[in-house]
Amino acid sequence: MSKFSRRDFLKIAGSSVALGTLGSTFPSILKNKEVVNNLDKFEYIVVLMMENRSFDNVLGYLYTPDNPPPDGQQFEGVAYRNLSNPIPPYADSSFVGSIPVYKDSIMNNPNPDPGEEFPHINTSFFGTVIPDSNRFKTSEYMTAPFNLPDTLPEVYPMKGFLEDYINNFRATQGRMPDYFEYKIIMSCFPPQVVPVISTLAKEFAVCDHWHCSVPSQTFCNRSFFNSGASAGFVSNSPYPQWIQNTQETIFQRLAKHNKTWKIYFDHRDILPMSLMIHFSTLRPYAPTNVCSFEHFQEDCLRGELPQYTFIEPRLIFAHNDEHPPSPLIGEDRWSIFPSSVVPGEILINKVYNIIKQSESPTGNNWMNTLFIITYDEAGGTYDHVQPPVAVAPYDPQPPGEMGFDFKRLGVRVPTVIVSPYIKKGTVINQSLTHTSVIKTMSNKWGLGNLTRRDLNSPDLSNIFNLTQMRQLDTYPEITPRQDSVQGDKEFFLNKNLTEFQRDIIGIAYAHAYGNGNLPESVKTVKDGMSLLTELLKILKVSFLCS
Repeated sequence: MSKFSRRDFLKIAGSSVALGTLGSTFPSILKNKEVVNNLDKFEYIVVLMMENRSFDNVLGYLYTPDNPPPDGQQFEGVAYRNLSNPIPPYADSSFVGSIPVYKDSIMNNPNPDPGEEFPHINTSFFGTVIPDSNRFKTSEYMTAPFNLPDTLPEVYPMKGFLEDYINNFRATQGRMPDYFEYKIIMSCFPPQVVPVISTLAKEFAVCDHWHCSVPSQTFCNRSFFNSGASAGFVSNSPYPQWIQNTQETIFQRLAKHNKTWKIYFDHRDILPMSLMIHFSTLRPYAPTNVCSFEHFQEDCLRGELPQYTFIEPRLIFAHNDEHPPSPLIGEDRWSIFPSSVVPGEILINKVYNIIKQSESPTGNNWMNTLFIITYDEAGGTYDHVQPPVAVAPYDPQPPGEMGFDFKRLGVRVPTVIVSPYIKKGTVINQSLTHTSVIKTMSNKWGLGNLTRRDLNSPDLSNIFNLTQMRQLDTYPEITPRQDSVQGDKEFFLNKNLTEFQRDIIGIAYAHAYGNGNLPESVKTVKDGMSLLTELLKILKVSFLCS
């Protein structure tokens, strides 16, 4: 740790004269208390990307008519409007015709997991099942046009989430759901249920028009976040297709410009998902730039974070990524690990507090770090806002998987941004997306664009609305809810793998063997971790610190 005491550090932070005389010892953010260029208000970016929650699902009730955002700001939540989805005529419903949005406190809802693939999101947006034979099928058995109408309406109905949830429940559970089983897709968490992200959203900035990059699932959206493209893919599977993902990433571009970066992941996941999505391009960097999350705190408190930090939550063993549970076809949905949102809240709070405690006078610290909490995609959970159009990554843009043209964004996702240059209670209404982070780094450090998508994305310069930074004592202390899921190591190891966890193992298997046909014996978390350990050896990957 630095020889500077906390008292010394805070004295420096509060003195514009001292800041001016320190020169290049401090980053540009500390040279003057008043900074003209908003992109000079940070020197380090930390991104924590969670899994599969929509904006409405997590933050839709953040502000209400009785508790509006300050200073007359507008907020695109659920409490300001009458929102519902119709119940299809073939569903169990003898007493109501629709399900309204409602507050929920069951932390593993929706259970089972909604459909998140491209055809499911099409039904959610447009209320269409085309052809009708797609109705009670999972996406791998659906056929063109994958529920997409011939002509997209100017205004998306956004009223098919309930219908798709019922259809997917029938496909995965082998029976129709009852009313109480399907109504949960319309549930949203009030602030007191998710106190960590809600408090940070109210104490700093919430982005109420941040959309994921693709109206589909995880791999393509995480690929877009760090590369501005997804090799034309919109699905996690078939896994071997991701071997073809050779798009340059922001990590490589940073390295070319002598900027630093790291990916932090939980060592119990064995192989980081980001590495598997970008294996051909990132493999050479694994020994120098990929590190276990356990070292994040040490690096941060020492002031040794890279300029760009990307953090993955724990995805396999006792996962804390907030991904809803997703049983295998026909399986008892209660045999899966509960997938509570609470462990994710605990993780968010942990990362926030580590950054808050960082006080290095020469490296990263709470004053010069921009902390972004976001989610890869909505995972089929409800949201009422139509996604905007987008610029395709390439010109010309080759036809994508399932015919997608990459000219529109996906569902809104919760995104909260923490910085001492952000006023308490800020609501960012600007339309933003995952590639806005690439654009921000490109504009700040002169990196150039990766694709046409990030070139045409807005950066984050408008989120900063203070000319003088806040004091540390304005940063809130937050107490997460206690995790109700308790168990020993064997309890978690013996839980069956979710479909998403099988996807993560499947892409690693494809890189090792050229196919994604996982052995039938791989059923539990223990089985999956054993196989991943074997794949790590076959792929001959080593990490900076593990």
